[in-house]
Amino acid sequence: MSFDAMYHPYPSRRTTVFARRGMVATSHPLAAQAGLEVLQRGGNAIDAAIATAAALTVVEPTSNGIGGDAFAIVWSGGRLHGLNSSGPAPQHLTIDAVRAAGHDEMPRFGWLPVTVPGAPAAWAALSERFGRLPLSEVLAPAVRLAEEGHPVSPVAAHYWQIAHRRYAELEGEAFRPWMDTFAPDGRAPQAGELWASPGHARTLRLIGQTRAEAFYRGELADEVDAFARRTGGLLRKEDLAAFRPEWVDPVSVSYRGYEVWELPPNGQGIIALMALNILNGFEFSAKDDVETVHRQIEALKLAFADGKQYITDPRFMPVHVEQLLSPAYAQARRELIGRQALDPVPGRPDRGGTVYLATADQDGNLVSFIQSNYMGFGSGIVVPGTGISLQNRGHTFSLDPSHVNALAPGKRTYHTIIPGFLTRGGEPVGPFGVMGGYMQPQGHLQVVMNLIDFHLNPQAALDAPRWQWTEGRKVVVEREFPAHIAQALARRGHEIQVANDAGGFGRGQVIWRLANGVLAGGTEPRTDGTIACW
Repeated sequence: MSFDAMYHPYPSRRTTVFARRGMVATSHPLAAQAGLEVLQRGGNAIDAAIATAAALTVVEPTSNGIGGDAFAIVWSGGRLHGLNSSGPAPQHLTIDAVRAAGHDEMPRFGWLPVTVPGAPAAWAALSERFGRLPLSEVLAPAVRLAEEGHPVSPVAAHYWQIAHRRYAELEGEAFRPWMDTFAPDGRAPQAGELWASPGHARTLRLIGQTRAEAFYRGELADEVDAFARRTGGLLRKEDLAAFRPEWVDPVSVSYRGYEVWELPPNGQGIIALMALNILNGFEFSAKDDVETVHRQIEALKLAFADGKQYITDPRFMPVHVEQLLSPAYAQARRELIGRQALDPVPGRPDRGGTVYLATADQDGNLVSFIQSNYMGFGSGIVVPGTGISLQNRGHTFSLDPSHVNALAPGKRTYHTIIPGFLTRGGEPVGPFGVMGGYMQPQGHLQVVMNLIDFHLNPQAALDAPRWQWTEGRKVVVEREFPAHIAQALARRGHEIQVANDAGGFGRGQVIWRLANGVLAGGTEPRTDGTIACW
């Protein structure tokens, strides 16, 4: 019997999942099971997050990889800890070098948009600071999945087909290992078809055995360096050896009795916080109401205008986060919102392909973790025999030397991936996140308001139809979005487009810790999302 794994003619329903001892929420069942396995073997929520993240590089390579970046917010020891493990531009990657290669803007694929990978360093740093089990043991489930193979999930298969068509058009020796690794039979695997990657297994095993030293200063670094030199890349072993993840303090705004937490720049999490700060000054009587959605969109547009103007490596930002999140600045931006859609412009504050997962354990540790290769598989560059698919995060750099996010060696670019976290009165409520490029702060805004303003349970908060602002007055809505609200928004000047599928609206997870310690989890219906718990 054959069937189309992506064809769903009837609406489906999921319910909130409850558990007491531990929970893993992510976009793939096998990755969630990897995290649960580690919990059941004595690991904590941090170990489970690392295990899940590593497994996702195997079972969902369409969205992340060993050669990508990672960010985390961890609740442990009675407080929040932030980790920024995004890599900088290589030392040889300059504006002049890119222009000399014939480009007027940063290319999407190939070696030039490749930045230093941060994900393996994130795993090692989290494990060293918070983990209970050896990193080699935590990565064992991912190694097994890569070595023995796994059946490809429906959503991964769908995006694998798209990626295969894209990379098949790219020419040159640098792109051949992608085909050898991810399309060894000359095609992308179908849903339910087994796929294995021995090279991926070897790399994960070495990362675990050496606590990522092999990746940054050992034999894997040598292999990355050699392949880059042979095929025209600018990434060097010295770039890898110099990298260290950065522990940072998360930033927050108070929203209707809760504290909403994000990581500070170079990530775009403060866009969600700026928008919520603006919306703090309004009252919302109903979720499915044109005034509610109009104000959400307008606040988000204003926050994005500021984000695109100011967010980059914090060493290069012309304003401070505190200025962008001040109540006075939020009030000034709020006053710009009227009945009609506006074309957003930045304000002037006073001077002074991604995967998301959430984990929790019975000891009160909670983790919000996000990992990405940026555009699907990333740059299209795979280091032969390693399964290391390198990200194309450098595509977001500007080649305009006067731009705040101008390319420079050793600089971290504007980053789209953002983990979120909620607390109340200094106590943890739980991790949340929505992956998906520039949809992420928009997803954070909508999910947070669904939870706090409209009192939806974690699953319903993720199920709710979403909108996405793209540019100017253009707003894309899901097919399930209420038609009468879409029409009312159009009358206010919004240019409404109905999407053909849910692929651009992000994929999220939520774990909400109840007052009695019980964990309530919601997972994304737009992908192969699963909650594993005990």
